[in-house]
Amino acid sequence: MTLLETSQGQWPLDGTIFPVSEIDIEVSPEPHPFHLAEADRARESWQREIAANPHLFDGRMVLQRSVRITDGRISARAHIVPYSTFLWWRKTRAAGASHIFGMPMLVSSDGALIAIRMGAHTANPGRVYSPGGSLEPEDIIDGRCDVARNIAREVMEETGISLSEAIAEPGWHAIRMDGTLTVFRVFRLAATAEEILARVAAHVAADPHPEIDEAVAIRGPEPTAHNYPPFIPPILEWLFARSRRQQMA
Repeated sequence: MTLLETSQGQWPLDGTIFPVSEIDIEVSPEPHPFHLAEADRARESWQREIAANPHLFDGRMVLQRSVRITDGRISARAHIVPYSTFLWWRKTRAAGASHIFGMPMLVSSDGALIAIRMGAHTANPGRVYSPGGSLEPEDIIDGRCDVARNIAREVMEETGISLSEAIAEPGWHAIRMDGTLTVFRVFRLAATAEEILARVAAHVAADPHPEIDEAVAIRGPEPTAHNYPPFIPPILEWLFARSRRQQMA
């Protein structure tokens, strides 16, 4: 079993943002080889996880087995695994699996990136990043993952915002870091950051089980401004550098 099925010369460096022409993730009905090999250790790790955070739920999600990047085209083979298996992989970053997930970069009319701060009861407490989440079985259509469908669902669940309200910029981009491939697309909203934050706050207040604590308006690329996961600062640098170039043009 090979994780990275492509010539190394075609792979962007870790932390490098690159344009994506196509995303094709085929989901096998068979168990993930990593899950079969690591099931016992994953269960043991899960018991420790829920002892520390009883709010965690061992649902199902999509975890990749092999990934190929060729001329901007991402193609992958994946399997459905328990969330506990994913958390165990995230601890070990074993070569037998990889994680692809999508995110929208929501930009307000006054140029802020709208992110969210995850709730204390989640697996990423206090982390600040764009709304989004792992691919799930409901994102699979005819045996393949629909990343656009996934991010639209996640944004609506977490913030109450419909991506149909936004203008999507053409094309996707991606960044690879530590076995994880984040694919993202820029969406521009007509409202100001202040208006969007107020709207998300109302959504969170009305949700009996919100995943997030609040929305956050990010106005610059400072990497330590919030508790970011490692892949967010390079995206911020790319996004705000691009914005500066557009303003100067």
